[in-house]
Amino acid sequence: MRRLVLLRHGRTAWNDTGRAQGHADVPLDEVGEAQAKAVAPVLAALSPVAVWSSDLARAAGTAAVVAAEAGLEPVLDARLREFDIGPHRVGLTDEQYAAAHPEEHAALVAGDVEAIPGRETPDDVLARFLPALASYADALGDGETGLVVSHGAALRVAVPAFLEWHDEVGESLGVLANCGWIVLEHSASTWTGGVVRWRLTAWNRVAGE
Repeated sequence: MRRLVLLRHGRTAWNDTGRAQGHADVPLDEVGEAQAKAVAPVLAALSPVAVWSSDLARAAGTAAVVAAEAGLEPVLDARLREFDIGPHRVGLTDEQYAAAHPEEHAALVAGDVEAIPGRETPDDVLARFLPALASYADALGDGETGLVVSHGAALRVAVPAFLEWHDEVGESLGVLANCGWIVLEHSASTWTGGVVRWRLTAWNRVAGE
């Protein structure tokens, strides 16, 4: 069996106050650092052979803590970044965004993200994220585990696509907690139509729960 564990980064001050982050380089706050320290021994116990991470500070900081516990060095990969949410959304709460840029906010609520300047669509994110996941999966040998540290919204679109689920199935997945993780497994016991496929075995596990 091969295993991919996908971890959302720890909390930031912007998470705590509901400010949108996108590609902003916001570091972990004290709670986020504690979350990373709590999850590190749990994931290190899985004996990962590699840790790949988004290069944004909140993910890279989480990955550094977990990788150190596992005796590894994280490999930073910009393809694992969160959605680029456009320049007008960064740093604002939803209420502030609605007040400052009502037309963009209305487009976001309507799901018309292509109308928002500078904002990535789900297809944009998948175009960079899926090749990264595929390369990590291919790098794992039999019995090996790899750890990927990324972001909540990006993971919610990438994981269902990687598993080749229909869109409506992926949309039923809940929001990942800070330092919540996902487990994907690939083994000879997951034959589907003559093909061995990756399968989801855990969603939003949290240390201590």
